[in-house]
Amino acid sequence: MPYVEARGGSIRVKWWGGEYKLDADGRPTKTKRYESASGPEPGVRFQSEDEAYLYGLDREYEQRHGKGVRRVSAATPMTEYVWMWFEAADLRPNTIRRYRSMLKTVIDPYWGRRPVGDITTIEYEFWKRQIKGQYSENYSRDLLGLFKMLMDDAVIKYKLRAESPVIQQRRRGRYTKKQTKRVKSELPFDAVHQLAVNAHTVWGYTGWAYILTVAFTGMRPPGEMVGLQRGFASPNWPATDPVPARGREAARRYHGMHALRVQHQAYYVGSQPTLAGPKYDSYRTLVIPPFLHAIHEALLASHSSPWVFPSMTGKHLLTCGVFTQHYWRPIRDGAPERKPRPRYMRHVRPEIPAVPEMAGEDLYRLRHWHRELLDEPGADISTVAKEARMGHEVAGMEGVYSRVTIGMETRIVEYLQDVWEKNVVARGLWTPPFPKPLPHEGERVLPPQFSDLPVLDSK
Repeated sequence: MPYVEARGGSIRVKWWGGEYKLDADGRPTKTKRYESASGPEPGVRFQSEDEAYLYGLDREYEQRHGKGVRRVSAATPMTEYVWMWFEAADLRPNTIRRYRSMLKTVIDPYWGRRPVGDITTIEYEFWKRQIKGQYSENYSRDLLGLFKMLMDDAVIKYKLRAESPVIQQRRRGRYTKKQTKRVKSELPFDAVHQLAVNAHTVWGYTGWAYILTVAFTGMRPPGEMVGLQRGFASPNWPATDPVPARGREAARRYHGMHALRVQHQAYYVGSQPTLAGPKYDSYRTLVIPPFLHAIHEALLASHSSPWVFPSMTGKHLLTCGVFTQHYWRPIRDGAPERKPRPRYMRHVRPEIPAVPEMAGEDLYRLRHWHRELLDEPGADISTVAKEARMGHEVAGMEGVYSRVTIGMETRIVEYLQDVWEKNVVARGLWTPPFPKPLPHEGERVLPPQFSDLPVLDSK
């Protein structure tokens, strides 16, 4: 039970905070550690002993029901808490960079001196309104999401608050129309084919294969595409899988079919190109149609890079400079003819036509196109198989009880091959000849290779 001390003009209440004092060795003793207060909040004093006693009872009630927060913990400054949280968080390199920037430039400067336990809902709502008026919609959403994570952890993990000031409720007050997603223009097959043709002009056979791989597998560009290694491509995998048990299981499952393994994505960590697990740890196997397997087979035979899609100079695509400027923009927006000039003969190329359906779009639009292709009437592909192929999890009971069967994957292969046959073969659309394979002795083929880049979070 709490007890009240009245001395002079002040009233103080003490209550047990649920902890015991420690001995010299840091072990808890049987002596209780009490907390105290001289007012319900900083700067406000108790007006009577009854008020102080009831305040102490409330604190003990919170302690008994797991809602108690030590006053010294609640007084932790935000600037101290956010960086302790950041150091303790298990984050990926890209997320580390993004969170550090948001904490350093926005959250810490605004909330730094404020005690974690004193932040109120009204203060949060005022700050939220400022953020939305100052930053873009996407950045505002990321900032508010990070702050909510900080407050949720302060309540649940670190016991610095009794409850979060971030309260989500149904809409009240003035109605604000929800921002709609950007409307995507129709992307016909001919536009995708033209992108592949343009890529061949810009980048050679590698460009042709790159565009068609995104369009017919839905792999995430650029990370998963630039992280695809020769050993995980369909001409070699699953026999070359570095995990023998996984390779044997895949060989049994995909006997007579072609499949590649999405095992990595590649990006820079500081100035170092690095391999990491795919986004959301969406490790997956993608069955591919025969025409795409043949393209990959010809591509791998034409170069010796450990990467399936090397740059124009044969190096890793991350080191090619600005991919958007030197590769994607001429593929998407077209480019004028490059005529022969002394010492620049290797840069000669014909005029490249623009693809108007892709104006202003990024390469990720082809991943969306792949999903649209699977959603077409007549595709007859289950939701579970489509979500698994895109690297997503199916929510609800369907995700718990359903799984992708070999019959579903066989249907995907048949459907994608049929799309190619109807739109390219039957119509006689242009396709480049297979590139000349590298010279080799007898029947020896290039062995599968894996990169020696540092690897993060790989399974």
